[in-house]
Amino acid sequence: MNHFTIQEQEIIRQIITETEKKNLDNISRTNAYFRYFKKNPDIIWSFLAHMVSRNGGWNMCDLEGSIFPNLLEPKIRKQLFLTYERANWLIFHDVFPQLLLYQYSTRLDRPMFHLLPYFNVSSFIQKEWVHYWNEKDKFRMMTALIINEQNVIQQPIIEHPIYKKKVFRSMIFTFQDWLHFSCVLFPTCGGEVYGSCVSGFRSVSKRIHLGKRLANILFHPRLFPYFFEFANRTPHTGSRYDYEQYFKTKIVRKTPILRASFPVIKHHQHTYEDWNKHQRVSPLWLHGPVSHKHSIHLTDWYFKKLTQLELMLALKNSFL
Repeated sequence: MNHFTIQEQEIIRQIITETEKKNLDNISRTNAYFRYFKKNPDIIWSFLAHMVSRNGGWNMCDLEGSIFPNLLEPKIRKQLFLTYERANWLIFHDVFPQLLLYQYSTRLDRPMFHLLPYFNVSSFIQKEWVHYWNEKDKFRMMTALIINEQNVIQQPIIEHPIYKKKVFRSMIFTFQDWLHFSCVLFPTCGGEVYGSCVSGFRSVSKRIHLGKRLANILFHPRLFPYFFEFANRTPHTGSRYDYEQYFKTKIVRKTPILRASFPVIKHHQHTYEDWNKHQRVSPLWLHGPVSHKHSIHLTDWYFKKLTQLELMLALKNSFL
């Protein structure tokens, strides 16, 4: 760190402190992404990250809700929670220093991206930040961040021997994949739900394509104001009641709030490897078209899924 100027050393220290403080749990991360977006509206990825992170919290709280504790053993639920939490933590740990460094660059009116290697970020995303600074193509920057973050979790989470065996190859995950429970939802205060699903979650290309589809929905000129209103008006608690409260059909709270359900997990990053050294970036990831095979309006689908889950629970109880 000695070869940096005093100002650069101070920036690095502040970024490390702020990232650690905000990377406490799903609630603090989700809120940090939204606050960042409001200050830096040109970095549209941060709003996508906020909405996807809300979904991460809802998935975690489902594990302690009214249905999953009756379908899954405590050990499996704990493993699923730790997988969501680890992926959530890892993405934030990687991306938030990048976002803050961009913020410092705009304040100082000069690019500070030569500091990025200090934060162990991929060579791919380092080049993309420089490209963005020069070209100001915010949609390309958002796509680059989607590509980067999905590759960041591929080896340490998706391909990790323990997670692979206990989570991604487990019956419940395959079953969740098959039933399309792996969906990301964007609610509105008018009680509507939009979004997209992924089957084959283990494939990095499929997750990148999902990210691009989600961005396409989120920033649709007609829909964006409704999603922003929801984010602005609705504190993130981790409970699905955050958006179920807006449904026309009244729903009772079925999932608890996150901070009342889960402890804060201490994470460490043991080793760092630049994913871009062994993974080529497909031109389709960056420039491929976005297409929706299914309807993006998921309100009716959501109620159907609730019925399916309740039916599964009733079947299980009748067999018992």
